[in-house]
Amino acid sequence: MSVRIRILRFDPSQDERPWWGAYEADVEPTERVLDALHYVKWYRDSSLALRRSCAHGICGSDAMIINGVNLLACKVMIRDLEQPIVIEPIRGLPVIRDLVVDMEPFFAGYKEVKPWLIVDEDEKEPPRERIQSQEDRERYDDTTKCILCAACTTSCPIYWADGKYVGPAAIVNAHRFIFDSRDRGGRERLEILSGKGGAFKCRTAFNCTDACPRGIKVTLAIQEVKRAALYDSV
Repeated sequence: MSVRIRILRFDPSQDERPWWGAYEADVEPTERVLDALHYVKWYRDSSLALRRSCAHGICGSDAMIINGVNLLACKVMIRDLEQPIVIEPIRGLPVIRDLVVDMEPFFAGYKEVKPWLIVDEDEKEPPRERIQSQEDRERYDDTTKCILCAACTTSCPIYWADGKYVGPAAIVNAHRFIFDSRDRGGRERLEILSGKGGAFKCRTAFNCTDACPRGIKVTLAIQEVKRAALYDSV
């Protein structure tokens, strides 16, 4: 099956502005967009730059805009898309080359919310594992699914417009620890997320929830963080 693909190309070392490359790829309907991109790179134009790793929807490295929607290229089947398949880099992050973007601003927001377990100083080496009930675990189960692909954050118009906003993915990962019964850093994170670049920047557009390839209820998580900050409920 021959598939028509248009890819937004840009190499800052030689291009003044982005340009559209048109290609054809011989792939099966049940193959993924990532397979079509591999075909273009291997048989049509080896200069095409893209980022991928596991190719199974786990690493999150191949997030891109496919036919106008933030998706993982390794999860979308060719048969489910209209042609030509139009592929662009995710928005809101600097383009390094073609479909590869600079993820550092994204990870800076992620690190800002301290996405690790914070415990009391005298509990760093407990005599046994930190026990947690199934009910306590279920409280934040949804937000443990994040793979840091940036699809949610780069679908957010507030993130595009405000470089200080930590973004949906950072808030999701803060949520995962704020509501963890073993954690002691919830109030510290809520103070961070109550600042100018925090959760209250969200305008509830639901773009982030629609974009998440793992089905996380991102907007709900953000609202729960807002409520916790307002009512000091952790």
